[in-house]
Amino acid sequence: MKKSMHMIAAILLFGVCAAQAQDQAGRWASTSDPDAKAITALEDMWAHTACSSVPEALKAAFAEDFQGTSPKGKRYGRPTSWGGEGDDTDCQLQQIQIRLFGDSVAVAYGDESSVSKKKDGTEAKHCLAWTDTWLKRNGKWQIVAAQDNLVACQ
Repeated sequence: MKKSMHMIAAILLFGVCAAQAQDQAGRWASTSDPDAKAITALEDMWAHTACSSVPEALKAAFAEDFQGTSPKGKRYGRPTSWGGEGDDTDCQLQQIQIRLFGDSVAVAYGDESSVSKKKDGTEAKHCLAWTDTWLKRNGKWQIVAAQDNLVACQ
C-alpha cells in the first residue's frame, strides 16, 4: 500500500512538473495579442524618452526591483529622476518581438535609434539593440530587467 501511494505521488508530481515546463516553453506573441500590445506601447514610450518628456505610464511600468545594464556595461536601478530627457531628435522604435512565457512573464527584443547633437554642433545617430524582461504583477506589466547594446546603425 505504501509503495503504491509513493508511485501515485510520483506520477502526480511528474504531471504537475511537465505541465509547468510546457508553459515555460514560451510562444512568440502576435501583434494583435493584448499583452504584446501593452508591452509594445510601453517600449515605444521608453524609446521616445530621449526626444520627449517621460509619460507617467512609463514611470509606473518600472518595477521597484528593476535592474538594467547600459551599453557601457554600467548597472543601474529604477530611474528616480528623469532629467536630461528630450534633447534628441528622430527617436524611433524600429523593431520589437515579444516572447510570452505563461501569462505573467515576457521578454521583449528590440531595436531603436535617435539622433543627438555633439558638442561641436554636428549630429550623430545612435542605435541600440536591447532585451527587456517583463513581469505581470497585480494585473499590470512591469519591466524588471534591461540589457542595452550600442550597435552600428543600418
